[in-house]
Amino acid sequence: MNFGIDRLLADPELRKPLEGKRVALLAHPASVTADLTHSLDALVASGLNVSAMFGPQHGVRGDLQDNMMESPDYTDPTYNIPVFSLYGEVRRPSGQSMGTFDTILIDLQDVGCRIYTFVTTLLYVLEAAAEKGKAVWVLDRPNPAGRPVEGLTLLPGWESFVGAGPMPMRHGMTLGELGHWFVDHFKLDVEYRVIAMDSWVPDAAPGFGWPPERVWINPSPNAANVNMARAYAGTVMLEGTNLSEGRGTTRPLELFGAPDIDAKAVIAEMRRIAPRWLDGCTLRDIWFQPTFHKHAGQLCSGVFIHAEGSAYDHAAFKPWRLQALGFKAIRLLYPDYDLWRDFPYEYEFDKLAVDVINAGPGLRAWVDDAGAEPGDLDAATAPDEIAWADVRRPHLLY
Repeated sequence: MNFGIDRLLADPELRKPLEGKRVALLAHPASVTADLTHSLDALVASGLNVSAMFGPQHGVRGDLQDNMMESPDYTDPTYNIPVFSLYGEVRRPSGQSMGTFDTILIDLQDVGCRIYTFVTTLLYVLEAAAEKGKAVWVLDRPNPAGRPVEGLTLLPGWESFVGAGPMPMRHGMTLGELGHWFVDHFKLDVEYRVIAMDSWVPDAAPGFGWPPERVWINPSPNAANVNMARAYAGTVMLEGTNLSEGRGTTRPLELFGAPDIDAKAVIAEMRRIAPRWLDGCTLRDIWFQPTFHKHAGQLCSGVFIHAEGSAYDHAAFKPWRLQALGFKAIRLLYPDYDLWRDFPYEYEFDKLAVDVINAGPGLRAWVDDAGAEPGDLDAATAPDEIAWADVRRPHLLY
């Protein structure tokens, strides 16, 4: 199969509207062609006039590890073009940077989750382009988490850099498709085009979204593989807790744990409370010691989530519910556990981080309510999931 960048490079007719135009590129380390040439190098070699580059969170070079670590602007040493950070002094393209191009190509590998900030960056670029009369093209890439939808929809007033609009945590769309939805939902008057993939079949085994023949390259420092991408719609909530999400280990955002829990007991309690929410994956108790970040240098008892191997069932796996269940088990086993981390999260200073992540307090309220049952969370969430499946349908390209 071919990604959007590969199709653009292979077909002169697709590139023809860009001839004579100043072209900017929004990219990161995973912005590569099928032969692993970076998109910037490939686009310049194709003869396009690449006049500027933009980088999302973690930077064009993907060198910055954690949230709220800002990237500077700089000049690309190879092509002597300006590189503008959209996660530094600004998160929306500024007037100065918008004057450097006519069309911006967005070639970002996403992981299929509302909170992944590339989604919000896409919206901000579309809004700026609509204001300044610029064109936006998305060179589409797979959603490695596939089509499933899961989680509560963002509530009005909970918009943030990790919540661009009223969608659930696991949206099941590509960035190109999301761009179509943004244009429609926010009524943006912008020239928008998607260079679609060919032969992407998101429900097909064994990749279920990610074509196994394509090399996985981290789109952000802690997105190390497809297992992470599948689990991320749940494990990202750990960022709002005092549990480790595995930063400082070799498998971040695929596990959770802490020095003061018993992982075997947590898994047993999860299985007791809602065994069906463990379907589709394998949980394995582990020990780990983060080299940095939460619980650095301390031995942690943890749970590893394997959304892979022979036990993986793409349709049954529910990472958001699974992680919610992990929180519930800890709350029931350790009622006084200091679960929720109180710190500024993605420039939101007056809300609990876990609520910012979930775009509302509903998930935390369910965890903290000793009498709340799994069915209560299902009842609150299922209508949002059903509604989103209908909303997104006209915008699906594959």
